Amino acid sequence: MLRALYREHGGPLLGYVLRLTGGDRTQAEDVVQETLLRAWRHPEALVGRPVRPWLFTVARNLVVDAHRARRARPPVTDIDEQAAATAGSDDIDRALESWTVAEALADLSPQHRAVLVETYYRGRSVAEAAEALGIPPGTVKSRTYYALRALKLALEERGLAP
Repeated sequence: MLRALYREHGGPLLGYVLRLTGGDRTQAEDVVQETLLRAWRHPEALVGRPVRPWLFTVARNLVVDAHRARRARPPVTDIDEQAAATAGSDDIDRALESWTVAEALADLSPQHRAVLVETYYRGRSVAEAAEALGIPPGTVKSRTYYALRALKLALEERGLAP
């Protein structure tokens, strides 16, 4: 049955779908294939009615559905290519930034560096950093303030800070 449908209606159906898809042959062939597959799955829909109008209607609905689906989603890009380009440059940029930050940290005084390491890199609270460093919490706060200012200047000198 499917072969007979294709022989009789395949050519005109493909031409019709090509016009609907703007000449995209791959999409048109997919639509024709799906249309014939639906005719095969639902032979009762073809009984007692002209077959070609039913096939053309199904094909048109498939094209409209595909168009709506494409509009509802962001455009498809070559993700592998994009990810490779982005990942490579991101990894290099991150490595360069971390080296620059490490150099800027090395330029800070040992007290400022220690406070920043405890509060930012180890994620400790002011009280925990004060206990770990053996200094009062107020000193941790003020050293953190001045250490961040000094770090910002060091990063600006290296062209990293905004």
